[in-house]
Amino acid sequence: MAHPQFSCKVQVQVLPEQTAPSEAQYAFSYTITITNTGDIAAQLIARHWLIVDAHGDEQAVNGLAVVGHQPHLQPGESFQYSSWAQISTPQGSMRGRYLCVTDDAEIFYAEVPEFILAEAGSLH
Repeated sequence: MAHPQFSCKVQVQVLPEQTAPSEAQYAFSYTITITNTGDIAAQLIARHWLIVDAHGDEQAVNGLAVVGHQPHLQPGESFQYSSWAQISTPQGSMRGRYLCVTDDAEIFYAEVPEFILAEAGSLH
């Protein structure tokens, strides 16, 4: 029996040109590398994100594709993309998952564990 699995790694950076503390706007870019660590080819179809600021305010983001792509990955292949998020506090977090489907039409989810949105030096 096939074992579908995508693994995800995330890197975060502050976007100073999109950040305006006086207006409570803090922007972060994130780069995600998605790797097919399973044993069957599969395609990423849709995404769901939960973005939370330090006050606990939540934004949910749902949609088809990632930055206009629905990558089809063979076992061992990776796809990388960058996007961004804006919150009202200097720190927050994101977590999410991707809806994926194998070539045999089996649906599975690739989880993106929670990651921190913050300047590297701002955490103790």
